[in-house]
Order: sequence, then structure tokens, then C-alpha cells
Amino acid sequence: MDSHHTGEPTAKQVSGVRDLQGLWPWLPRLATLVLTVLTLDYVLNLGYFSLVTAVESQFLYTVVALMVPLVFIMWPAFSGGDRRRVAWYDVLLFLLAVGTCGYFVYNAERILDNGWEYAAPQTATVMSFVLWGLTVEAVRRAGGWPLALIVGVAGCYPMVADIMPGPIQGFPSSPSQTAIYHAMSRESVFGIPLQAFANLVIGFLLFGVALQKTGGGKFFINLAFALLGHVRGGPAKVSIFSSGLMGSMSGSVITNVLTTGVLTIPAMRRVGIGRSYAAGVEACASTGGVLMPPVMGATAFVMASFLNTPYSTIALAAVVPSLLFYLGLFVQIDAYAAKHELKGLPEEELPSLKQTLKEGWYFIFVFVLLIWMLFWLRREAIAPFYATALLLVINQILPYQRWGWRDVTDFFSSAGKLFAELITILAGVGLLVGALSVTGLSGTIANDLIYIAGGNPLVLLLMGAVTSFILGIGMTVTAAYIFLAVALAPALIQGGGMNPLAVHLFILYWGMLSYITPPVALGAFAAATVAGSKPMETGLNAMRLGSVIYFVPFLFVLNPALILQGGWQEIALVLAQALVGVVLIASAIQGYLVGIGSLSTQRLLQWPIRLMLIVGGLAFAVPGGGAMPLGHGAMFALSLALTVPALGLALWINRGLLSSRREPV
Repeated sequence: MDSHHTGEPTAKQVSGVRDLQGLWPWLPRLATLVLTVLTLDYVLNLGYFSLVTAVESQFLYTVVALMVPLVFIMWPAFSGGDRRRVAWYDVLLFLLAVGTCGYFVYNAERILDNGWEYAAPQTATVMSFVLWGLTVEAVRRAGGWPLALIVGVAGCYPMVADIMPGPIQGFPSSPSQTAIYHAMSRESVFGIPLQAFANLVIGFLLFGVALQKTGGGKFFINLAFALLGHVRGGPAKVSIFSSGLMGSMSGSVITNVLTTGVLTIPAMRRVGIGRSYAAGVEACASTGGVLMPPVMGATAFVMASFLNTPYSTIALAAVVPSLLFYLGLFVQIDAYAAKHELKGLPEEELPSLKQTLKEGWYFIFVFVLLIWMLFWLRREAIAPFYATALLLVINQILPYQRWGWRDVTDFFSSAGKLFAELITILAGVGLLVGALSVTGLSGTIANDLIYIAGGNPLVLLLMGAVTSFILGIGMTVTAAYIFLAVALAPALIQGGGMNPLAVHLFILYWGMLSYITPPVALGAFAAATVAGSKPMETGLNAMRLGSVIYFVPFLFVLNPALILQGGWQEIALVLAQALVGVVLIASAIQGYLVGIGSLSTQRLLQWPIRLMLIVGGLAFAVPGGGAMPLGHGAMFALSLALTVPALGLALWINRGLLSSRREPV
């Protein structure tokens, strides 16, 4: 299977990044190299560059100084701007950003020792205003207008907090106090989001880029084709397998779609799957990949910092929910293939499993090392650096994917673009967190939300789901998660008595749904560009295919045993119920159940049968008691009362149809 075809032009079209010419490309490459070296010095506590890595705040200022100014060089001011030439005003903004950030790097210890975040000299105050403005403009370029407007308005909120209506009223600050708090406190631009990035995310992003650039993507796609390409609906199942692994590496839905989709979507088309359905499959598979351990999206690392929990705990908790999502997707695709009698690809056209493993065994080996260091040694900060180093060494020893000089520069260019974009967005979201913190609103908004929900945990959960989804439309998932982790999570934990880890994962999952749900559905629209299908139709197909993900967050937030919190007997029981429930729901949505056949044989009876299986599956999977009005026994009885008659009726109809076909004419 040829894996050299890439979606690079589409990727550039989606991201809007400039195609830098001349000496300009060397800026992000060198900045990324310097950041990598400084991060190693910082996390390993080597002390070679203690001038900027000895004090955490100075290191954070350095991270921003290296990456945020690059945004003005890499992204044009407007979508219609010149994609090849850097405008003079962008050079000025770049130099201004370097000078401003450099000022804070130089004065970092003074800021800490003299408490400048409460009372700063005049020059520092002016510089704080400049940094504030530059951050919002950089967010606009890298993250888009909606996010820039949200963080821009939120950043100004402390200045008018005292005249806001009751629930969102807070302690006011003067413009100067607000600016210096944003620029020099540990709660705003340089708060938890950026701290999580500097301490954890950099290494994992480097590992993800290295994995892709050494042929990891090609290996996982070929492995998926070798294992599943020949079965019914094979290419669609390949999409699930390969996108799950690739998304786990890249942490980006769009990147995932544009990397694996260019291979899986044409293959799906070849076996008879329609354009929009094929694009919908890829969008769903890519969205789920970001929730798949061991390497999840950047949000998971921010979550670890918020909860003050090892990243390995977050990754372990995400295993069962992500498997439930992929099981639901797999069941739907298998049902679709069986219903439409879709075959797999001919075996002679598929890559050899033996040859694939011979050329790419070391990718599995490196993953094993990473998992061992994460879960057994608990060395989250340094694990990806060791894994990356081992990967590059083996890659250069073996003859298959050896890097040349161009590959090295390409690696640093890709990592630089990723770093500049993420660091800028996290710095911008810090403005929002800082505004809630300085006004005291982060402490009171939880009580207001509990009051609005009438103290009902289910109402709070529904409010959380809707809010996460809406914010996921206008923000990146990380930005939406951070806002809700500050504003909504305490209400669910205190008012609903829910498990903190389950609540934070619930918010993350619902924020992800905007990638596959119209009218926005960015993941589905990116897949539509690859497939040449209608974007809205693709979005609706993705929403239907990914329907299980709408239920899964409610399952684990109502019973944390699904995120491996509790005794093994309870975990085993709840997991078994969830698996059965997910299979019933997914099969009913698609209209085909393995062992029974089509659920749509009788036009009049198909909808009652399918509806009974969906509700029965939900009753089976959702735990009783707690926030639910019915207990375990009542929920189990309800599920049996709905599913047994529905299954019996479907079986009787299909058997009757089969026997009538066998009768001689």
C-alpha cells in the first residue's frame, strides 16, 4: 500500500500558515532547537543553562519569547494575505514581541523578588500592556477570530467586574493592575496551561512529530491494511485502527484526518462506500484518536496539572472510554458493510504483514518503552525524550527510513509550527483564567451554577455538556476545557458529588464533539475536502457514526468504575454492561445486529425495534443509583423488558423471511 501520498497542500490550506522563503524558515527551526535543548536542561535539571532554567518563571518567559514572536512571521495578518512574503509590519511586530518578551526574561527574578505582580515600575507596566496586546493579536492569527474575541474580552473583564450583573460580578482592578497581573502573575498568561506545556507537553509533541517523520504513520497504516484490509468493509476498519494510533501521536484531529484520510478515504471508495460516509468514518476515527492513550492531545497534560495528578493516571482513565467509542464505531461500520454486502480489498493488493513488521517493529518497541516509563517508572516529563532518542537512533541504524539533512530541517520546521501555535493559544487562554482568578469569580461561579441547576446533578451534567459543546465550537478543545475546568468542574464536583477525574474527562469529551457535529464539525469538513464530498452531509454522517461518543461521557461520569476507579469486581461488571449496551446502541442506529441480521426488514416494525434497542442498551449501560432516579435492579429490568422483545421480534421476522425464501415456487 503506497503511503507516500500526503495531504500537505490541504494541511497548509487548513492551517493558513505561510510558505516561508529565503532565510525565514530558519527562525522557527533554530527557535525549536533552542527550546528543545533548554527544556531538556530544565526537566533533567542539568544546570548547563541555569541562566534561564534555574527559575521556573524565567523559563516560562523564555518559552514564550522563543515561540510567540514566530506567529507574526508564520501566519499572515489576514486570510487573504501573501503566503510567501513576510510583510514589513509583521517584521516590526516580530521584533516588538522579541524585545517585550526579552524584557520579561531579563527581569524574571526581579519580578519574583520584588512582587511586581502587585506593584510594578512604570516601564514594566507599559511592557505588560504591550505583551497583553501582542498575545491577543497572536491568538487571532494562530487560533482564529472567535478565540481572540473571547480571550480579548475576558482579559478586559477585571476592569468592569464591579458593574456586571449579579452572577458574574467580581472584584474590580484598574487597567494597570489588570495588565501587570496578566503579564507577571502565575495565574494568567503564565498560569497552569503554559506551565503544563513547559513541564510535560513539549517532549510528547516532539515524540509525535518524530514518529510521523520517521515513517510511523506509514507503518501503522500499512499494519492496519495488512490486518484488516481484506475483511468486509475493510478500509473503513483500517481507518479506525490507523487513525486511533495516529491521533494518539499527533494530538490533532485535523492533522490526523489529513494524514490518514488521504489513504483510507480512497480505499473506502474502492469497496463501494459513498464519499460523505467515507469522510464521516475518517472524521470520527480521527476525533477518537485524540482521546486514545498513551499519547493524548495537549489537553490531557493540562488536565494533569489542574488535578495535580500524574499524567499516567489520566491516560489510564481514558483507556476504557476510548475503547467504548471505537467499539461503537467498529460495530456501526461492520453493520453497514454487512447490510450493503461490502467486500474487503483483494489480498494481493495489501501490504505483507511479515514485511510490514520487519520494517517497522521498532515503532512498537518505542511505544512499549514509552508506556513502561509512563506507567511503571512514572517519569512523565522525561519519558518522551528517551522514546524520541531511541526512535531516532534505531531509525538511523536501519536502512528503511534514514534521515538526511532535509529530514532534520523538516522535523524542526514541523515542530516549530506546532509549538508556536499551541504556546500562543495557551498563553491567550491564560488571559481568560487570569481574569476569573483576579476578580474572584472562579470561586463564586460554581455556587451560582449549582443554584441555577437547583442542586440537581443531572441538570448540572446537561448544562456542562451543552456549555462544553458550544465553547468547543468557538475555541480549541484545550481552551474550552480550561475555561470549564475553572468555571464548571467545581460545581459538578461540589454540587453533584462527582469524581473529579470523571468530571474533567467529561468536559474534555464534550468539547471534542464539536469536531464531528454540524454546523461547525471542523474534523468532518477537513475530511470532506479530502473526499470531495458535501461538508454538511459529511458532518451529519460523522455525527450519526460517532453517536456512541455522545453517551459514553455520561456512562463514566455517573459510574467512575468505567475510568478504572474502584474495586476490580465492580469495574469488570460495569465494563461488561457498558460493552453490551454500546453494541446494542450502535447496532440499532445502523439497523443491523450480528447474529440476527437486518433490523430494517419490516418497514413498519423497524423503528419500534431499533428504538427499543437504543433505549434498552442505554438502560443496560447507564449505572443506576446516585444521580439516576432508578436503582441498578430497576435499570437492568427496564433493559431486559425492552431488548428481549425487540431481539425476539427481529429474529422472528428474519427467520420468517428466510424460510419463505426457501419454499419452492
